[in-house]
Order: sequence, then C-alpha cells, then structure tokens
Amino acid sequence: MPEISRFFGIIIAMYYDDHGPAHFHVRYGRQKALFDIEKLAPLEGELSPRTLSLVNEWAGLHQQELFEDWELAKKHAPLKKIPPLE
Repeated sequence: MPEISRFFGIIIAMYYDDHGPAHFHVRYGRQKALFDIEKLAPLEGELSPRTLSLVNEWAGLHQQELFEDWELAKKHAPLKKIPPLE
C-alpha cells in the first residue's frame, strides 16, 4: 500500500485497484480507518476524536490532490506524495 503522507505518526495510504467510493486509508497506532475523499468522513473503522480532527483538517486542505492520487491509483501509476499537516 503506497504511503502518500505521514504526519504526527498518522500514516495516509492508498491501494491500487481499490473499490469505490474514492477513499484513503488511515493508520495511527492500532487505529485504522477508511476515509471518504468526497465527504471527508470515515467509511469504516474508528479514529480517536483527536486523530479524526487532524485527518479531517489535512484532507480538507488536500482534497483535490487526494482525488488526483485516486485516479492515478486506478491506472496503476505512481502516486504523488502529499505534504503533511504541520
């Protein structure tokens, strides 16, 4: 699973040929979730309120880049790294 960003210990990644809707994977310690790119909300899994807040903030800043990486992943093209939240 290609990692596209990492900040504050939170790892953001996407799979090639993943099912829709457009989403990314979040891992933080033992927490895991799938996060909808369009709705900027978790699809599956559970994140602590703090982790959810950070991921929401980051995804809101980079929503267009996330959609671009989703399209690249569907084509098995190299994904672009997205800047971390600072």
